[in-house]
Amino acid sequence: MSDPVRLTSLAHGGGCGCKLSPAVLREILAKVPQAAVFPNLMVGTETSDDAAVWRLNDQQALVATTDFFMPVVDDPYDFGRIAATNALSDVYAMGAQPIFALAIVGMPVDKLPVETIQQILAGGAAVCAAAGVPIAGGHSIDSVEPIYGLVALGLAHPDKVLTNRTGRAGDVLILTKALGVGVLSAGFKQQRLAPGGYEALIASTTQLNTIGARLGDMAGVHAVTDVTGFGLLGHTLELCRGANLAAEIRAEAPAVLAGVEALAQAGVRTGAATRNWASYGDAVRLPGDLADWRKDLLCDPQTSGGLLIAVDPAQAEAVLATVREAGFGASRVVGALKAGAPEVQVI
Repeated sequence: MSDPVRLTSLAHGGGCGCKLSPAVLREILAKVPQAAVFPNLMVGTETSDDAAVWRLNDQQALVATTDFFMPVVDDPYDFGRIAATNALSDVYAMGAQPIFALAIVGMPVDKLPVETIQQILAGGAAVCAAAGVPIAGGHSIDSVEPIYGLVALGLAHPDKVLTNRTGRAGDVLILTKALGVGVLSAGFKQQRLAPGGYEALIASTTQLNTIGARLGDMAGVHAVTDVTGFGLLGHTLELCRGANLAAEIRAEAPAVLAGVEALAQAGVRTGAATRNWASYGDAVRLPGDLADWRKDLLCDPQTSGGLLIAVDPAQAEAVLATVREAGFGASRVVGALKAGAPEVQVI
């Protein structure tokens, strides 16, 4: 019997590291005509938010997003779980509760056994079941590289929708998951993960950001986004641009996944981290003594990463405690928003 095909060997990139760089994406979208004004469109493409939001009535707003990528791991079931968790995260980041999903499936059917594809879909279905939502349909194609993800739909009260553009000067920034997913995935591909490294990778990337659906009811929460392919610095910069504010990020404040620091210090990083820095480094100020590996970690693409929450400092401890009690023990205060032109200062 031949050895099973490594899923990651069929893809030129994996996870949220597959995303177009921020600079390339801005260049593409710059020439896309703006949509006409629709009174019920509460959130569109204006500030690169996590999902679109359409007001249905005075009590309900529909949150809609799509997210898909190529394998970040070789185990098909784990790949499906990670991709589905990542897609649902955008709904939670808007303060919404998912209601159902549609599957996006592209598979090289001449290279992968049917059983492998079935396992990918089973992993995604398991995550959706854990979130309490069905996969109600979808679309599939024969593609060169394996691709899996979801269209995810959710509901929120129109007055409780959370966006990336409503932060306020003085808000504390809380990050709910540890950094280093991209470093671990690169180490996995290079077969350099220490014992426990793969388990840390899977545990982080398959943890649903369910706390997001509760944030709209918490006093002092002003803005939220999830930290994915553009890294902590990139998504913090989106908060800044959305609210026309600056931010400070403490370089050593975020929690780091097990094994990441050693790999990063040994030079393990993703190509996406380099592309991220090239895209937005001109809007980031670094201390002169910051180690290169630490800078890379702040740009590290986070597949199914944590939520970045902007909260009034008076309520920050209460929000942090609630988030940790919900199972996000790696949550940390990592910085703050402040008055100023949109930029991020690392301290």
